Amino acid sequence: MRWAGRLAEGLRGYVLIVAMWIRATMTYRTSFLLATVGNGAITLLDFAGIYVMFRHVDALGGFSLPEIALLYGSCSASFGLSDLLLGNMDRMGQRVRDGSLDTMLVRPVPVLAQVAADRFALRRLGRVTQGLAVLVWSLAVLDVEWTAGRVLLVPVMVLSGAAIFAAVFVAGGAFQFVAGDAAEVQNSFTYGGATMLQYPPTVFARDLLRAVTFVVPLAFVNWLPALEVLGRPDPLGLPGWVAYLSPLVAFVVFLPASLAWRAGLRSYRSTGS
Repeated sequence: MRWAGRLAEGLRGYVLIVAMWIRATMTYRTSFLLATVGNGAITLLDFAGIYVMFRHVDALGGFSLPEIALLYGSCSASFGLSDLLLGNMDRMGQRVRDGSLDTMLVRPVPVLAQVAADRFALRRLGRVTQGLAVLVWSLAVLDVEWTAGRVLLVPVMVLSGAAIFAAVFVAGGAFQFVAGDAAEVQNSFTYGGATMLQYPPTVFARDLLRAVTFVVPLAFVNWLPALEVLGRPDPLGLPGWVAYLSPLVAFVVFLPASLAWRAGLRSYRSTGS
């Protein structure tokens, strides 16, 4: 089928571009190592702040430190993966303004693959590693009645969360075809959403919970799956099986995001420069 061929072509082009940037990065290995460690250390400061806070309180929104560590680690790992693979989508507004997108249109590789892979920053692995480390620690210390479903839900939560964030990155890139310099709008849903999901849903208003569940379904990144893992009820009263819908939600949100991207690309007009 045609779409399968385009997908294979896009993945091949993406891998080739990423490999090129990785080779360039590894030319200066010490610099790469320091940048990766620094990236992980900077993001770890967020959790350090949470840890310090728990030196003075026993719970936040009814959640203990290991429970919040589960939220923090899963969200950081998911967002880190999507940021590693598609984080350059927030540069779309700049490409539209300066006309650098024009050069991508004439190359025999899908534009989405080129934009996502351009200037691939391997140092962002620091965030992924740091998030996984916090997640593993939380799973080791949590007192949870593990079942086969809950064990399976942990990796599914991380991968599905990364896919949901990836869809938001693509939708944000498509929006910049229309809005121009709208990187901060996109970042409010990506970086801002990741920060919000590091804290328990019980500290937020119900209207916000409804918005991130039924409008921009960021709650499926980790809130709903994590509540199921912890055996806690959902603040909105949703049934437990909803927590297992994250892969389906990721697929559903990626469809309109991809359609918006194609529509934005068709509407693009060169700067003429």
